[in-house]
Amino acid sequence: MKKILILSASPVKDGNTSTLVNWFVEGATSKGAAVDIVATAFLKYKATGCTSCRRCQTIKEYACVIKDEASPVLAKMAEADVIVMASPLYFYGVSAQLKLVMDRMFSLYKWDNEAGTMTTPLKGKKLVLIASAYEDIGLDAMEKPFVLTADYSGMGFESLLVPNAGESGDVKTQAAAREKAVAMGCRIAQE
Repeated sequence: MKKILILSASPVKDGNTSTLVNWFVEGATSKGAAVDIVATAFLKYKATGCTSCRRCQTIKEYACVIKDEASPVLAKMAEADVIVMASPLYFYGVSAQLKLVMDRMFSLYKWDNEAGTMTTPLKGKKLVLIASAYEDIGLDAMEKPFVLTADYSGMGFESLLVPNAGESGDVKTQAAAREKAVAMGCRIAQE
């Protein structure tokens, strides 16, 4: 059974991002995947992102030393087969609610600068981006950091980018977007 972790980053509980996530989940669970959704907008943090203390590099575990509600999310990322990050487009990037967790992902990598090596439990997993934008510009810029992260980490990558989604909740009227999200969930659950 495929384990899929979804980091849903919209602060709007019933908006376009949540709708796309729900459609994806519909497809994934129909094919037997176990899906865990984390609403990153509602996590409680002790630090807003990585503090660059680098103490994670001095411990054996792939874990952030700051213990807050991001800690179990990072642990779930290391255990999942697929990590889905879902966000609306905010100023050509992801929402801050997702970026906070992404910055803390630093702790999921171990570098040996002398040997020139890096290890991560993310290697071999799949990274998926689900994103929507009000109009038809900016999603390509938003996607680029995910492509680079997947490549650097040795992860597969796929995205569902929905331009012209309209205002919050408007995507519910777009049958083509629903069809693509459900199909993606089905396909990824079976890979």
